[in-house]
Amino acid sequence: MLSTSRRVLPLGSPSVVAVAATAALVAAAALAWAGGARAAVTVLGGGLARECSNAALGGLSDIRSEEACTQALSTEFLDLRDRAGTYVNRGVIKLRRREFASAEWDFNRAIETKPDLGEAYVNRGAAWVGARRYSDGLADINRALELGVSEPEKAYYNRALAHEGLDDLRAAYFDYRKAVELKPDWDPPQKELARFTVERR
Repeated sequence: MLSTSRRVLPLGSPSVVAVAATAALVAAAALAWAGGARAAVTVLGGGLARECSNAALGGLSDIRSEEACTQALSTEFLDLRDRAGTYVNRGVIKLRRREFASAEWDFNRAIETKPDLGEAYVNRGAAWVGARRYSDGLADINRALELGVSEPEKAYYNRALAHEGLDDLRAAYFDYRKAVELKPDWDPPQKELARFTVERR
């Protein structure tokens, strides 16, 4: 039997982890945000797309960084992967501001642009978990894991948050454990596991 000291994810709960899309070259970095992490991708597109990528990688969430992404999408020639990556990077910037619906819009555009990009699904799932749409988030994160992602530990962490939001503590526990197994030096899933008590029957 599993129990936890916290069954609900209040506003101060662990943050959803975003994993940004891989572009032509992947360089993901975990960035602190309210107890969780965010990741972003290096895009090999034009100057503004690179500025957008650097902003996402650097943990920025300001409007100027978002505008660089928007300008890159409207003025620069980007291949499909870089275009999808730029949508995801803009969505990650918005996600840091907890603008879940707006971030979801960007992740939807990334998926329309490159439907086999697992990281776009992880991020949309993260936005939905942040908005407490746990079932939707769970479906997207499962799809991302099927497609493959560059940082699966973050997908498992997000999926654990979704399971916990749906009161499936057993599944949440095992996903937090999987995240720790995949990246033992990453603190957020370890902190979540510390809340659980496992009783053998």
